[in-house]
Amino acid sequence: MPPSIVDTAGLTVVQALAQALAQAGVTHLFGLPGGGSSLDLIDAIEAHGIEFVLTRTENAAVMMAGAMAEASGRPGAALTTKGPGVANAANGVAYACLDRAPVMLITDGFTDQQCAYITHQVFDQRAMLAPVMRDHSRLEGPTAPSDLARLMKRLQTPPYGPVHVELTGGAARARIALEPDAGSADDLPRVTPLPADLDKAMGLLSQARRPAIVVGLEARQYAMQVRRFAARMACPVLPTYKAKGVVDDQDEQVVALFTGGAQEDECLLQADLIVLVGLDPVELILQPWRYQVPVLDISLAGHPVHYLKAQASLIGPIGTSLDALMLAMGRVETGALPNGSMSGWTSQEIGRLRRQALERLAFGPTGYGVAPDRVVQMAADICAAKGLSPRMSVDAGAHMFSATAFFPCRHPGDIAISNGLATMAFALPAAIALSLGDRERPVLCFTGDGGLMMCLGELSTAVQTRARIVVIVFNDSSLSLIDIKQQSRELPAVGVRWDGPDFATVMQGLGGIGLRAQDEAAFEDALSQALNTEGPSLIDVRIDPSGYARQLKAMRG
Repeated sequence: MPPSIVDTAGLTVVQALAQALAQAGVTHLFGLPGGGSSLDLIDAIEAHGIEFVLTRTENAAVMMAGAMAEASGRPGAALTTKGPGVANAANGVAYACLDRAPVMLITDGFTDQQCAYITHQVFDQRAMLAPVMRDHSRLEGPTAPSDLARLMKRLQTPPYGPVHVELTGGAARARIALEPDAGSADDLPRVTPLPADLDKAMGLLSQARRPAIVVGLEARQYAMQVRRFAARMACPVLPTYKAKGVVDDQDEQVVALFTGGAQEDECLLQADLIVLVGLDPVELILQPWRYQVPVLDISLAGHPVHYLKAQASLIGPIGTSLDALMLAMGRVETGALPNGSMSGWTSQEIGRLRRQALERLAFGPTGYGVAPDRVVQMAADICAAKGLSPRMSVDAGAHMFSATAFFPCRHPGDIAISNGLATMAFALPAAIALSLGDRERPVLCFTGDGGLMMCLGELSTAVQTRARIVVIVFNDSSLSLIDIKQQSRELPAVGVRWDGPDFATVMQGLGGIGLRAQDEAAFEDALSQALNTEGPSLIDVRIDPSGYARQLKAMRG
């Protein structure tokens, strides 16, 4: 956690805000300024080494801030003007809320005097964002110091999510005196699980012979403890989309993704205990819980709306809970179970489950173009051959199944994906943010053509920032996931298809490198060229979507 803010009598509000953000670890401020307080803030952050990144849309600005926050574990920050700027940012704020990204959105505001005589651009900005905001302040008047301290602490306390600063020009330039510790956030308390809760958890673990571990987004901060726990259990591990890399995808225990659908059935229907480690219910699809076996829920925060009622729960810092379990497990006699573990699974069984899960998602031969799973597998193989360890961003859409299943993540933060909101137009802004956060590693941006068209202007942001990204467009001239559903109902193909744009030419026109691939050989050549490029590049890949329906059935049932 950041150090305390020192006594800063005489700073303006934006100077104090900029200092608080810097001490919280913020390195970039994303957005589009207006003529009010946003200009003061852009000026104030320079003294603290925070870089302002001019985006092309407010929605993308908040997504960039959120993606950087999720990858780094530190808060993100975005800035917009009032009125239409706030309205355009709303989808990004909803992403930050439902995907648990700690983002401060700083917007221009209206004074009471202005609202007494104008209606131009005026609406209740706080009320509009209230359903998806964790906190709000105008940072004005005598409560400004305590408000800033509260916002910074809220931003860094689970469950994570966005906070809103609505700032007029006058308030931004007002003087503020902060008390010591005004902007600091306390470390998460190292709360030891209650003995009764620990006893219940150990009771379930000691009775289980075929447990399985589901790893969710809350576990991303605790990868070391999760990996030790998984190794001790020697059982199948199923990460959610957002938890890919918490346990290395190439670890032999990782079987398949967990979504709440059919993909994980073969494994979990053989389990006699399911251990949820950091699973947030927002990660699951809209289907009832499918399993009747006992559940142990190890969570960072309680979730009042849940798919299930766990037989035992450990709520609090996940690392502390896992450490307590490991200590207790060391005192338990494990009998003659394999490897001295608390699991009766064999490595052969787990390996078979893993192979079969991937086989069910494979497309097979294509009639034209490139199959989506082959795009991803080839990308992984080419990167490995070049000794590269890229991160990935993934958009919502049918291509998501292949991208998440077939591209390995080695560490938490190696993937950026909107799963709670599952919004389109996320992958490109997220890829830019990941690249700016770590210039050394390339980022592969897996996006559908529909999602890319929603944020096409951000290709210009990628060019301007020299982001080291490769945008891989799964171009099948349709909203494939909706097209599948339409076909399954035997409805006419209306409203889900279009004439295919030439994304490569668009990228070239914006100053980047644009390439095309009609088959696997062309894709291999294009990706090799793109990975040798310092700045951003785009590969427009012609996709055969014919296997999507079967793949969707395998994933979700």
